[in-house]
This record gives sequence, structure tokens and C-alpha cells, in this order.
Amino acid sequence: MPLFNPAPGPGILSPESDSSKTAFLALNLALGDRLDLLTRVLARFPDPSEAFRIPAGDWPGLGFSPAVAARLTEPGLADRADKEFDRSKAKGYSLLTLGDVGYPSLLREIFDPPCVLYCAGRTDVLERPAVALVGSRRPTAYGRGVAGRLARDLAGRGVVLVSGLAIGIDAAGHEGALDGGRTVAVMGSGLDVPYPRSNRKLYDRIAASGAVISEFPLGTPPLGPHFPRRNRIISGLARALIVVEAAEKSGSLISAAFALEQGREVMAVPGNVTSEVSRGTNGLIKAGAKLVESWTDVAEELPSPLREELLARRPEETSPRPVLSAEETAVWNRLSPDTPVHVDELREKTELSISELLTILLGLEIKGLVAAIPGKCYVRRM
Repeated sequence: MPLFNPAPGPGILSPESDSSKTAFLALNLALGDRLDLLTRVLARFPDPSEAFRIPAGDWPGLGFSPAVAARLTEPGLADRADKEFDRSKAKGYSLLTLGDVGYPSLLREIFDPPCVLYCAGRTDVLERPAVALVGSRRPTAYGRGVAGRLARDLAGRGVVLVSGLAIGIDAAGHEGALDGGRTVAVMGSGLDVPYPRSNRKLYDRIAASGAVISEFPLGTPPLGPHFPRRNRIISGLARALIVVEAAEKSGSLISAAFALEQGREVMAVPGNVTSEVSRGTNGLIKAGAKLVESWTDVAEELPSPLREELLARRPEETSPRPVLSAEETAVWNRLSPDTPVHVDELREKTELSISELLTILLGLEIKGLVAAIPGKCYVRRM
């Protein structure tokens, strides 16, 4: 008796087929830690339920080692897959497999697409035109500001912003996109293991209007090797990738390499030539990446007809600034989008009490005009 029921026919499977989903889940559970082997098995068996009907002794004749056969014929694998399916449904997650018509078409085209995507949020946003934005986990105030502005401007024009939920540039991009539209976060852990924990509220905000996705089974911890691997999904979902601040050796440059392999446009924001976190981005520009200063630079490199639609749709670059009180204006004028200002320096320059100053800064944050950064410092949002 086969481990899984065979698919109802060749080609794309029915999105309602639970048995086909559990077959993909089982394959991901069996070989998920070996993406190379998983990709080879899928190339031979696009419908993995057929793979589970192959006797263990026949696998060497197909070019696979006995170790692969042992994984695929492991006792209890079907039960584990069924439980994974039930746990995902209980948590409210959607499951997209390579056999589903709803699987993101752009991601399906890459060399090694994930066979399963766990999704918290809306799966339809994964099919919308998207741009990826990545960068340093230790950005400058300039980098945070540029990332937020680019994300906000693109998302406000209907482009989905894809990033990795990490602290720094990723988080700034997600937050900027949420101000104007929708964003997708790609995890390097199981969906039920949000990482980093400090971005849990951001995770929830993204899932409420966009999507948080992962290829890793539930309960998977955020191990180091998972993050370079998830970067291929970030670039694979997008039509272009923007790097905002990156050191010479960084995960962001790994994402750029994946994007180039996948035929995506690679762009970079120029930075201070003396800054360590700008060496990677400036190097990409030297190597031919498009220099990005504003959303129009990004739109110009996107494929037709999306490019024409975006450039023809030119709403106001910025919304009218909220009316500020005299005290708010005094604080606002002391802030810069590039250089963080410590709260003690603001207090001295404005001659306000610390309680008055903190109340004003909170009001400016709520209005979206100021951002707090670690170290009791503030910057003007761009």
C-alpha cells in the first residue's frame, strides 16, 4: 500500500488536495536539511507521492544513496506529515506547495524553489509585483531613513516589499512599507518561532495585512545556516533587489548573488565612503548595480508594463506634514535625518524639561515624523 495516495493526474495538483500537501510536507520533513537532495528528488518526481511508492532497494538504481532511501522510507514519516498538516491548520497557517496553483509563480521559476511554504497572513500578496530590500543589521541613521522612505514610496504605489524581518534595515523596510502598503517577511526559522523576538510585534503587523512565510517545518529554531538559504526566497519572490548598507562580507551580498543567479535586477543605495556598512553597497555599484536614490530609480528598472504603470502613477512624493505646535517645531528643527541626536542634547538646545521633551518626541513619533533609535537618540524621518 503506498505511503501516500497518488495524485489525481500529471502537472499542477489541486490546491484542495490534502494528500498532495502531506506528500510535499513529508518530503520537506525527510530532506529539508539537504536542499540539494530535495531538489534532485523533485526533479525526478514532481509529484512526491510517487517517490514514496518507490521501494527502498530501488533508489540506488535511480542514482540516490541508501541514506536517501532510508530517509524517504522512515517508519512514521507519513504520521509526522499528517501531524504537521494538522498543527499548521490549527495555528491558522496556510500551506502552499509546488503542487498548488496558488504557489508564487515567480518563485517557482528559480532553480531550487521551496517545496513547501508555510504562510501566516494573506497568500495572495505573494503573487503581486514585489521588490526585495535588504541590508545591515547595524545600520546608520541614514540607512534606516533611506530604507524606510524607499519602502514607503514603493509600497504606496502598490509594490509589495519583501525582506527578512531582521533588525536594522530589514525592519526599517517592513515598517516603511506598512506605512504605505503591504510587505512580506521571509523567516529563517519555523513560523511558530518568530525571530528575532524583539520584532514579534512587527511580525504580527506584517501578518495582519501582508504575509510572513517560511520553508522550515514548525518548531525549527533560527540556526545560522538557515539565513543564507532563506535569502534565495527573498530574491526569488521579487522582480528586483535593493541593498541598503552592507559590509564587504554580509548576508545582504549573498542575497544579491542569489538575485543575479535568478535573473533579477540588483540595485544599491550609495553610502559614505568612510563607512564600513557602505563598502558592500558601493562595491555593488562599482560592479554595475543600479544606483538608487529614490523610488523612481527602482521603477525604471522593473519590467514592462509594471514600469510604465508606476512611472505614470505619480502621487505626491510626500503627504502634507501635520500641523506642529511651536514646541514641536523647535524640536523638529533640531533633528537631522542622518545624524542621531541624544535626548540630553535636545533638552539643552530646546531648554525644555525632560518630561516635556519626551512628551513632544512621543507625539512626533506618533505623527510619523521622528524615529527613536537605541541609545536614547532620535532622528528625523525622511
